[in-house]
Amino acid sequence: MKVAELREKEVKSLHDLLGESREELFKLRFQHATAQLEKTHKLGDVKKNIARILTVLREKSAPGA
Repeated sequence: MKVAELREKEVKSLHDLLGESREELFKLRFQHATAQLEKTHKLGDVKKNIARILTVLREKSAPGA
C-alpha cells in the first residue's frame, strides 16, 4: 500500500491495518522457519508496509499536524 493511500485513512483504520500486518508477518515468519515459504520477498514487503503505517501514525499524532 502506498503512503498516499495510508495518509487518507483514519487513525482507527490504520491501527486495524497495523494489527493485520503484524499478524501476517508472524505467520510468514513461522512459514519461513519451517521452510514452507516460497516467496521470501513477502517478509520484506510486509515489514516495509508496517514501517509505512507506523510513519503515518506518527505523522498524524505529532504536535502541529
